[in-house]
Amino acid sequence: MVKPTFNSSLGQKEPKKEEENIEALIVPVEKDTDEVINVRRQSKAWCWCMCLGLALMLSGVVVGGAYLYRYFVFQDDLSRPFICGVDYQERDFIFPDIDLPTPAGALRRIEERIQFLENEQVELINVPVPEFADSDPADIVHDFHRKLTAYLDLSLNKCYVIPLNTSIVMPPRDFRELLINIKAGTYLPQSYLIHEQMVVTDRIENVDQLGYFIYSVCRGKETFKLQRRDSIIGIQKREALNCNTICHFENTFVVKTVICQQ
Repeated sequence: MVKPTFNSSLGQKEPKKEEENIEALIVPVEKDTDEVINVRRQSKAWCWCMCLGLALMLSGVVVGGAYLYRYFVFQDDLSRPFICGVDYQERDFIFPDIDLPTPAGALRRIEERIQFLENEQVELINVPVPEFADSDPADIVHDFHRKLTAYLDLSLNKCYVIPLNTSIVMPPRDFRELLINIKAGTYLPQSYLIHEQMVVTDRIENVDQLGYFIYSVCRGKETFKLQRRDSIIGIQKREALNCNTICHFENTFVVKTVICQQ
């Protein structure tokens, strides 16, 4: 009778395989936890970077949009005429360079439609029919490039040209800023009136030599040269002349331009 025997080495191998399988199933908890923390930190940093980038992009869009809006509105303001009015008091003085106190009296109002062409250095002014009867409606051109001013008296349908008086007429950019401040209420012009007297001299035959803007206003109309009369500080002298008046403003004051025929 044979007694069965077992190899001891075979009996020890099976537990090792089970131990190896168990060890293979064990997850290194500490190592994976560090990796998860690093991933979370990286994701948070990435989120902060993305938020910062979006904030910078939005700020750029806002600043750029504001710049473009201001640019196009600015350009649109230049192409559109200003409609502005000022109140003033009558004055019986002629003074080109001296500021006199304004006497008490009833206020009058004058309104204009003004267009600025800064590239061409031109101001185009339309004075409608005033509320009072002692002033004519007119179209006025101030050409700073050619240093000329043209008055088109719409009641007479006649044009008058004279050298530009830069001591009275503000340049286009300065005048535009003044009107913006007036409309915004940050500046109120002084309500006084000054007089300037002109005398008609020679007739102008070739209006096309006065530049495009004056030509466009005076074309097909009788056009004359004007000469300024000597200014007198004091009470205005009344003379028996055939005169017409145009009230307008291109500065902080109102100008009464009196055009007389000799």
